[in-house]
Amino acid sequence: MQRRATIKYIVVALLVVGLALLVWNGRTIHAQAQLGAAYGARLGCSCRYVEGRAMGSCASDKEPGMALVTLTDRPESRAVEAHVPLLASRTAHYRPGWGCLLDPVS
Repeated sequence: MQRRATIKYIVVALLVVGLALLVWNGRTIHAQAQLGAAYGARLGCSCRYVEGRAMGSCASDKEPGMALVTLTDRPESRAVEAHVPLLASRTAHYRPGWGCLLDPVS
């Protein structure tokens, strides 16, 4: 019986420490997600609309560490959206003569 109680206390302590670390680093994590989404949107838009490649081949251009960034093509508006689940989302539109420009942060 005592062993179960000890295991419960250890699990609770680890959860509290993990939550504290998440709160402590929350701003950094959010900023990195915003940066990754912005970079992914710009990269995907340039690949798709400047280079004229298929979206499937654009995914291979992502840098290591960008596994959570997903790209979505919006051909009706010549844009690419990049998402980091639950943290960030950015869109880049193709403008003739200008290339791909990120939409302002909302």
